[in-house]
Amino acid sequence: MTETLRHEAPEAAPDLLVRLDRLSKSYTEAGQERQVLEAVDCTFSVGQFTCLFGKSGSGKSTLLNLISGIDRPSGGRVFIREDGGEVELTALQERQRTLFRRRNIGIVFQFFNLIPTLTVLENVALPVELAGEDRKGHRRAEALLGRVGLGDRLDTFPDRLSGGEQQRVAIARALIHDPVLLLADEPTGNLDEGTGEAVLELLLELSRDAGKTLIMATHDQDIARFADRVFFLERGRLVTEQDGEEASGSSA
Repeated sequence: MTETLRHEAPEAAPDLLVRLDRLSKSYTEAGQERQVLEAVDCTFSVGQFTCLFGKSGSGKSTLLNLISGIDRPSGGRVFIREDGGEVELTALQERQRTLFRRRNIGIVFQFFNLIPTLTVLENVALPVELAGEDRKGHRRAEALLGRVGLGDRLDTFPDRLSGGEQQRVAIARALIHDPVLLLADEPTGNLDEGTGEAVLELLLELSRDAGKTLIMATHDQDIARFADRVFFLERGRLVTEQDGEEASGSSA
């Protein structure tokens, strides 16, 4: 990591984990520019659970992809705390962003994204194996799978699992490398109501127990009652739940 990309964390906000600075994203469709996010300013603190609401196409998934470094913004910056300082994620090259994400960020997708040719245990252990921690990874994977109720399915392949079971595997995989930040993109959107509630309860329990910062994009308004903070994406802007007030970097 080059020194120019690392900044001292703000002294006034020791629990600050993520900072978005004028973050924007646009796409070109049919020869016209479409603005998805426009100059979003916001901070997220350690241990908070934040819900992102918005209509389909409002930019929820885009925002999560920018925070994780999967996608690059059209403008603005993303800062994430690491080792007592801020790393400007948006200034890193693709491989550097991948390695940063592998160390610090866990992601739970709507459609599970499990590798069909790997067993449940192998899917969960994969992130730490990529980091060269094969033996430790399998021990931690077994422990996590026990916590999500799948300790007896270690050698099962994903196509033999129900949707709820696959999502529990995905949650364990997202937590295997002990990330500081957990991003969830419609994690219950592909599940029936009862299964979705059980998966959500598990995700919240595991993230709370481990003190993780959780940012979740969802359509499920019932989830809001569990959140520390609630935002809505409207016309490319991130606004609070109170009278449509713009977020403007608020961390409360």
